[in-house]
Order: sequence, then structure tokens, then C-alpha cells
Amino acid sequence: MSRPLADLEDRCALALDRHLAARDEHTLLEAYEFGRSALAEGAGVIDMAVVLWRAVLRQRIVYIGDARLARAAEGFMLECLSPFEMAHLGARDASAALRQLDERREEHVRRVARELHDQAGQLLATVYLSLDGLRSKAGPGGKESVDQLEALLNQVEGEIRRVAHELRPLILDDLGLVPALRFLGEGVARRSGLEITVSGTTDGRLPSRIEIELYRMVQEALANVSRHAQASRVVIEVLRTERELRCRVRDDGRGFDPQAAPPPGLPRGLGLEGIRERLAPLGGSMQVHSVPQQGTELTLCVPLEVSHAYAHPAGG
Repeated sequence: MSRPLADLEDRCALALDRHLAARDEHTLLEAYEFGRSALAEGAGVIDMAVVLWRAVLRQRIVYIGDARLARAAEGFMLECLSPFEMAHLGARDASAALRQLDERREEHVRRVARELHDQAGQLLATVYLSLDGLRSKAGPGGKESVDQLEALLNQVEGEIRRVAHELRPLILDDLGLVPALRFLGEGVARRSGLEITVSGTTDGRLPSRIEIELYRMVQEALANVSRHAQASRVVIEVLRTERELRCRVRDDGRGFDPQAAPPPGLPRGLGLEGIRERLAPLGGSMQVHSVPQQGTELTLCVPLEVSHAYAHPAGG
């Protein structure tokens, strides 16, 4: 047993001795405070179970034939574990609240993206018709100005569509993860000059939450590559097995040492912490393999055993 746990065991044994001798509310409060202190010091549930078990073993002779002492020891252990139970319940409730907030945010973003796409499309169509009418009435010099306005309008339309797509890709809702990643890759490639290829399949639709979270994670990974990697090529691969969905993002950029501190001006982990936070509620994992001047490979794995029942019935 490590020294910190040994110290906890000694303190626990002393507190248990006092409780077995007094068996009152004061010593039960001491047990609760001991558990809260152990939690604050970083002890986990398993650590605490070991500490309690060893402390109880020190009193094993006393318990023989004495049910009252056994019940007193049980009460002591429950009080010690109460702070851990409350912390677990608090973390679970917070996680559920954050998940609901994230779901509401995504729904709001989807609604904004659809309205932006539809309303802007209608307004742009009206402006195009007005430009056509203006062109027919303009002289030679005026027609050139109208053509320039139309070219600018085309750029505006493209930017609006890009923003609407990246807010909430409609193609993700309609066709699924891989088509949405291809569309995302095409847009990032146009803006950044990267060569981006997307391959693989999900063999059918995934639960909506998994699709949007993986899309956001790849979106963040591509943003990291375009901003920091100095790469020329990115390969995105999607593979579905019976147990998990695996998404790999590989670039040929400058790479980095995952264990080293980031260079001045760059965020620690290059956005990887945000990806980890998105993976955690899904029970997923992330692996990063990177070598300076040899590129970076990011692998995202999401378990699917529990999710099959909630998958979309068709699509890809």
C-alpha cells in the first residue's frame, strides 16, 4: 500500500476505534468528515474500500459473537462512504444536465442553420431577379457593374451556405456521417488548400448523437490541422465493427510531441481536450500518435453495443 493510503488507513483505524468505543452521533460525524477529507485528498472509491477493509480487519477479533459492534462498524463505513456517494450522484446529475443542455444547443443550432439556409436563399433569389431586371435596363457600362455585383452576390451566397452547413450540416441529418464528412472535407480543402480524402462507411445510420459528436470532433481535428500542422494532405477513415465505430484522421504535417509543452502561442493539446470532453459521455476513447516532422494520426473510438437499438434505420 502506498504511503498516502497507509496514512489514511491509520487515521481510519483510529476513527473506527473511537466509534466502536462511543457509538454515538459525534463519532459518526467524525466518520463522515474522514470520508470527505479522503475524497478531497484524491482517494477513489476503490482506495476507500481497501482502507475501510483493512481498518475493519484490525478489529476482527472484537466482532466475533458481537452483532452490536458489527452494526456499529457498518454504520461507520456507510458514513465514510457517504461523501463518495454524494460526489458520484452530483457528477451524474451534472453530466445529465450538460448532456441535455448540449442536446438543446444542437437543436437550436439546427433550427438556426435551417432558417439561415432557407431565408437567405429566398432573399438571394429575389436579389438575383432584381439584378436581372437591372441588367436589362442598364447601358454597357452599367451591365459590367451589375456583373460585378452578381459575382459578389455569388460569393455571399457561398459563404452563407458554408456557415449554415458548419453550424449544423443538413446533409448529416439527411444522409449520415460519411457524406457529411466528405462535404466538410471539400469545404475545408477549398479554404485551406489541403488535399482531404474521406473513405469508409458506417454500414447504416448511427444514433443521431453519435453522428453529430463525431462530426464535431472531426471538424475540430481539421481546424487544428489547417491552423497548426503545416500539412498538405489529410486522410479521414471511418470503420465500423460489431463493437465500435473508429474514425481516424491522419495528416502529413510537422507533427508534435504529445508529451511536451506546446510552443508559445499554441494551446495545450491543440484542441485535443475539447475532443476528449466530447468523447467522454459516449464512453469513447482517443489515441494520438505523432512524431515531429512525420505527421499526426488521431484515432477516435466510440462503443456501439448500447447504441444499436437507437440507430437510424437506413442510410450511410
